[in-house]
Amino acid sequence: MIGHPCFENDPWAIRETRLDLDVLAQTESIFALANGHIGLRGNLDEGEPAGLPGTYLNGFHEERPLPYAEPAYGNPEAGETVLDVTDGKPLRLLVDDELFDVRYGRLLEHERVLDLRGGVLRRRAHWRSPAGREVLVTSTRLVSFTQRGVAAILYEVEPVGQAARLVVQSELIANGGVQRHADGDPRAAATMDHPLVAEQHYQHELGVLLAHHTRRSGLRMAAAMDHEIAGPDGYDVDVEAAGDVGRVTVAADIPVGSRLRVLKYLSYGWSGSRSLPSVRAQVRGSLAEARHTGWDGLCAAQREVLDDFWTRADVEIEGDAQLQQAVRFSLFHVFQAGVRAERRPIAAKGLTGAGYDGHAFWDTESFVLPVLSYVTPGPWPTRCAGATRRCPPRASGPPSSAWPAPPSRGGRSRAGSARATGRRAQRPSMSTPTSRRPSCATSRSPTTRGSRPRWRCRSSWRPPACGARWAITTRWGPSASPASPAPTSTAR
Repeated sequence: MIGHPCFENDPWAIRETRLDLDVLAQTESIFALANGHIGLRGNLDEGEPAGLPGTYLNGFHEERPLPYAEPAYGNPEAGETVLDVTDGKPLRLLVDDELFDVRYGRLLEHERVLDLRGGVLRRRAHWRSPAGREVLVTSTRLVSFTQRGVAAILYEVEPVGQAARLVVQSELIANGGVQRHADGDPRAAATMDHPLVAEQHYQHELGVLLAHHTRRSGLRMAAAMDHEIAGPDGYDVDVEAAGDVGRVTVAADIPVGSRLRVLKYLSYGWSGSRSLPSVRAQVRGSLAEARHTGWDGLCAAQREVLDDFWTRADVEIEGDAQLQQAVRFSLFHVFQAGVRAERRPIAAKGLTGAGYDGHAFWDTESFVLPVLSYVTPGPWPTRCAGATRRCPPRASGPPSSAWPAPPSRGGRSRAGSARATGRRAQRPSMSTPTSRRPSCATSRSPTTRGSRPRWRCRSSWRPPACGARWAITTRWGPSASPASPAPTSTAR
């Protein structure tokens, strides 16, 4: 976590109490939302200012040539870079002809909260325009865990003190800007200017769809948005679409005590082999499903998925509140990086940015899979591409080498070497709790539940130079169906 006074310590949320533009790029990564298929950086709703605008689809990339002064056997001829695809986040606001921009006027209040149990990003901003008009802007953003191609934003504006003329512009923008990175940073992605080629645009009622393809990699994507608008009678709506932009504009006179409410549904899809009508149908179908579910349904499903996740994955830290927040934040980001990846690799930065060109290096096997194997062991080995070759099918009984062992002396897991050699990982020996080095005490015993045996492994680990103590309990065992065992794990 960044040590900055604008962040408060909350065990179940990341709360920013004021906006600091000096750390805007870092907070965009912190407040990013994803589901393994879609990734939305935590950019401000109005789109500007931005440290790094970003909307990503897992695996959607463009190729670029890699020239060499002298050819040599084995040199790759092309590189691949994950693209910043069509951006559906922007919701621009005009208050009596003044554009809402945090760099102008006066920002009286600003708060952003990443809810680790609700899976949403909430924002509240109280702004006074240069002309003296005040508005209260609240928004809630989510990327659905249950509907793979869907994201949604609830945007509400309320005048403060006196009535106001409000205009909200909801946009869908492709090729909106060039990614900026520090010169010489090896983690930076290759800069690509206008990498998406417009293929089709479509508008109907309050909805817009844009379809594009890449020039070299031959991939096709489509993005669509639809809206539900509520406010005082007499508001006007205008819809327009072109090759690289779609816009829905709402204009209304809002008295004090009333508000303008814009609910924006987003849908994304891509393919390297399917036709344009097929990808377009997929996106429109996802959008129809999202509208049918509704905002309340999407939020309820989000909470249900995370309730199930935290029941199995939560790690309670005693004696260190900041470490407690950091652990839960890390677990949440690892979870959302691949919950709907479905046989696609998890990139080095998840879907929070285009660093390392979006490639998946050794990070997945070294850092991500061991965590997921502990906290969500069932579906992950088959969902993560490349992992299925290293994780053999589970059988009923005690944990095998397919699952990482608890940390041994020194804090390192020996499961990785066990997978490489094919031998079962050895459990670490008991160590004294008073040791100044990381210690791990582990016990394993079979238990019974009905007629089916279950195994329980409990490990207690105290990191060095830290008063906190981790207690993790993991259980293995067959489910009611012998053909599909479903292990569960809980952590305290």
